[in-house]
Amino acid sequence: MLNEFKEFIARGNVMDLAVGVIIGAAFSKIVDSVVNDLVMPVVGAITGGGFDFSNYFLPLSASVTAPTLAAAREQGAVFAYGNFITVLINFLILAWIIFLLIKLVNRARASVERDKAPDPAAPPPQDILLLSEIRDLLRQRA
Repeated sequence: MLNEFKEFIARGNVMDLAVGVIIGAAFSKIVDSVVNDLVMPVVGAITGGGFDFSNYFLPLSASVTAPTLAAAREQGAVFAYGNFITVLINFLILAWIIFLLIKLVNRARASVERDKAPDPAAPPPQDILLLSEIRDLLRQRA
């Protein structure tokens, strides 16, 4: 069983997945910082306060009179649609930023591939060379 576990871990795709998860977690922090520290302040300055709908809710009982979502949840049932709207807008901004980053990386990768010199053509195998010589000799005799 231990040997099977070693074989499972040693497979390339398992290691690639582990590296992908670790890089993804680190990249997530970078993207969160871009959204929260760079994009959202600009959006907030343009819209006069940003996209924070987190306290928008509809009370589902008459006993709910609180002005904030946290206090309203303590009083009774609420339909808290505002937080969903905020998360949806943040997701769209995040998806757009990731799209732009991937587009930039793909453009840079294509530029590097274009700048690479093509590999010289491999010489034909020995048997093909020998057959070509035989063909040429037969043409000369005819």
